[in-house]
Amino acid sequence: MQVRDEDLTVPPPAQDTKLASELTGDETSPAAASDDVAAARGSLFDDVEALIDDARTYVDAELSYQKTRASFVGNRVKKTIAFGIVAAFFAVLATIGLTVGLIIALTPLVTAWGATAIVVLAWLLVAYLLARKAGNAWGEASTAMSSPSEEKING
Repeated sequence: MQVRDEDLTVPPPAQDTKLASELTGDETSPAAASDDVAAARGSLFDDVEALIDDARTYVDAELSYQKTRASFVGNRVKKTIAFGIVAAFFAVLATIGLTVGLIIALTPLVTAWGATAIVVLAWLLVAYLLARKAGNAWGEASTAMSSPSEEKING
């Protein structure tokens, strides 16, 4: 059987046939258009309200996180100070032991008074050098922290 061009043509729809938009009710009347705008506006307000709620939730979570973090850091600072004080105490004890040992070791060579003088002068020299270094570091820090206008006034 042979297919002809006349067989492939689609006949026009009947006059009483409704379009798909008419069947589904997709036609928008002016009242329906204003309802859509109101719904979109309501949806926009809902979206903004949801955004504000999300922002509040985020801020609350961030504050909670920062409080926990600060608490942790505070706890670690306390431990650091405690261990530092104990370490400094043992360092002082070790220095006293070294001092006594040096005096005992030097006594046969230069008498007890001579050994004491040598050890004390050595410790005073070390303290003087460290104090000078601390003073230089303080001066550098204060220079770095001063503003340029203060340098002109002081300089």
